[in-house]
Amino acid sequence: MEYTFSNIAPIVLSPIIAFVINAFFGRKLPRQGDWLATLSIFVSFIFSLRIFLDFTGTFATDFYIHKFFTWFDLSSGTQVFKVDMGIYLDNMAAIMLLMVSGVATLIHLFSTWYMDGDEKQGRFFVFLPLFTSAMLALVLSDNLLSLFIFWEIMGFCSYSLIGIYVKKEKAGDASLKAFMTTRVGDVFLLLGIVAIWMVIGSVSYVDIYAAIATGKFDGLTVLGMSFATFTAGCIFLGAMGKSAQFPLHVWLPDAMMGPTPGSALIHAATMVTAGVYVSLRMYPLMVLGDITWFIAVIGAITAFGAATVAMVQTDIKAVLAYSTLSQLGYMMIGVGVGSYNAAFMHVITHAFFKACLFLSAGSVIHSVHEQEMPKLGGLRKYLPYTHFAMMCCTLAIAGIPFFSGFVSKDRILGDALYYGFMSGQNPLLAIVPILGFAGAGLTAFYMFRMMFLTFYGKYNGNDHHDDHGHGHDSHGHDDHHGEPHHEHLDARSNVPLLLLSVFTIGLWFSGSLTGQGIVNVFGGKTEWFKILVEAPKVEKFVDHSKEPLASTDTRIKSELPHAHYHHQSGYFGPNPDEHKLHKAHTIGAIASIIIAFLGVFIAFLMYIKHAITPLAARFPGLTRTLQNKYYFDNLYIDVFIKKGLLNLNKFLSWFDSGLYDRYAIDGWAAVNRVCFKSAKWFDNVVVDAVGVDGTGVAVNLFNLVLRIVQSGKIQFYFMVLIVVLASYIWTI
Repeated sequence: MEYTFSNIAPIVLSPIIAFVINAFFGRKLPRQGDWLATLSIFVSFIFSLRIFLDFTGTFATDFYIHKFFTWFDLSSGTQVFKVDMGIYLDNMAAIMLLMVSGVATLIHLFSTWYMDGDEKQGRFFVFLPLFTSAMLALVLSDNLLSLFIFWEIMGFCSYSLIGIYVKKEKAGDASLKAFMTTRVGDVFLLLGIVAIWMVIGSVSYVDIYAAIATGKFDGLTVLGMSFATFTAGCIFLGAMGKSAQFPLHVWLPDAMMGPTPGSALIHAATMVTAGVYVSLRMYPLMVLGDITWFIAVIGAITAFGAATVAMVQTDIKAVLAYSTLSQLGYMMIGVGVGSYNAAFMHVITHAFFKACLFLSAGSVIHSVHEQEMPKLGGLRKYLPYTHFAMMCCTLAIAGIPFFSGFVSKDRILGDALYYGFMSGQNPLLAIVPILGFAGAGLTAFYMFRMMFLTFYGKYNGNDHHDDHGHGHDSHGHDDHHGEPHHEHLDARSNVPLLLLSVFTIGLWFSGSLTGQGIVNVFGGKTEWFKILVEAPKVEKFVDHSKEPLASTDTRIKSELPHAHYHHQSGYFGPNPDEHKLHKAHTIGAIASIIIAFLGVFIAFLMYIKHAITPLAARFPGLTRTLQNKYYFDNLYIDVFIKKGLLNLNKFLSWFDSGLYDRYAIDGWAAVNRVCFKSAKWFDNVVVDAVGVDGTGVAVNLFNLVLRIVQSGKIQFYFMVLIVVLASYIWTI
């Protein structure tokens, strides 16, 4: 396929057109335009599929398409100030486009069922396509500046979707919390972008890679640290905010206050994956700045800490929210330890099973108007399709063999095991695989705890149900005493769940049943992730080529290197050793399988057999700490905000009103009044009275004296002469 504006732009423009139409005319359209939003994303999916098939079926990892156009040019003489925008397509972008558009299409389709009759249906389908288009544009961006623009649009859309139920105070608080927390990271991201621009005059990915290869960052320092460390740290801080990494993780659990399909889009295909995506794009800079160890540690803390909190949650969406935090931690572990290929694979596999998990939770909530798990139970016979889909996704996220989560997460853990114990790094970095494996066991436990409490045992529902924000009547719940109705056969709700559950099978991503190269079903080449995705080789971008956006690619496709299977591990971290890596992956696979099944078994004994006392009863103090989320909200709100920022605000207010306004602003009035009075006195007394009027008086006085002295009478002159002579004689 030839890549021109006409076959790339519809990926982004189609949902933007739907956004504009729904924003202005949505209330006049049938079903308030939900079909238009869904159709627009499906168009994006079709165009993305063409690109995906072209790249994955033909091109190797070192092929890319870079097209640009000049946004504005303010150059004058020797001063050059020109900003180019463009698209950058490689294998990773092609896979990401397909995932985002595909998952978003199914979420939009599910939303037409879930939001049917909701009072916010029209508003919801205004922001949902804009949200998706921003993520698609971010993936297509060829530089950090345009990435930042669409990054901020996603932040605005998430704010709007989380707080869409404006009458609910908690929804408003959650949306503001998400917006403000992510802004903390965004400030640093913008700082890093500006810093890079000042040094190399561009923020294009390929220009940054070329600058790294040619040593333009070498020898430069900022605030006592290397320039590469400073810029890499700033960009990663931005990623920490958007991908909710510790300690900027507090916004994501509250993001579930919006409609469940919106939560699915935020947690699976768009916003939270953007931070991981930019970390992968800027991986060479992270390596040059030597902050990969920091990324790995932050990811490990996030993965383990979120998993511990998820164990005690009773809200089904809260469990899924903390599971997202934990899985994002694993993605960052992958980036940090050099498991580049597996980290990106986990972005993709997680998108499928997490979208399905949230939509399944939405199906449960929509059907029984309840999301507190202790009030559920026994729903598998009433919601069989939902139960099947959610079980497949739970098996995937728990890391059970044959499922996608096992393939991607196991590879990350294998590389982490090598990184922490076998690569010769700082021994303290062993904390990364330790927390990673511990978090994997907890994931299996809390996910099956959720399944057992929701779908097994007996139904614990009652007469009174809270709508939890989705504002429409139940489509399946018996509002009187008794059991819930059976699941309705609605394609809009069931088809997205079943399609997403199909892609929880690890075979689609690894080519083998286990993900370890054992029992290859379609042959070695179906290990397409290893074939197509690898860390950028900066050397190849020194003489990179780019073409105007409107032009076609001039390279002859038949002469381009085709993809081929290679047996490398996919590890791009320090001190690679294939033999030790293979050993680490073998040990890691065995350990992760044992840990996963152990977590499932403990959950079975605790919530099905009731042979083990639940955590809340055995450790009430620890449970209280976990229920309060390690008191991070209290720390931020009660200490940092109320005692810190509010007191700082009061001080600044006092400084502004009491000092600056009083003396610098109002004080100038007093100074002006004194100066005015002094100037008036000087003008009246010195200038007018003395300088002007005094001159006239002096002249008159001198004239009077002269008239007396120069009288013209000889007698007067003779008398003056006698007086003068007498005075002279007297003095002698």
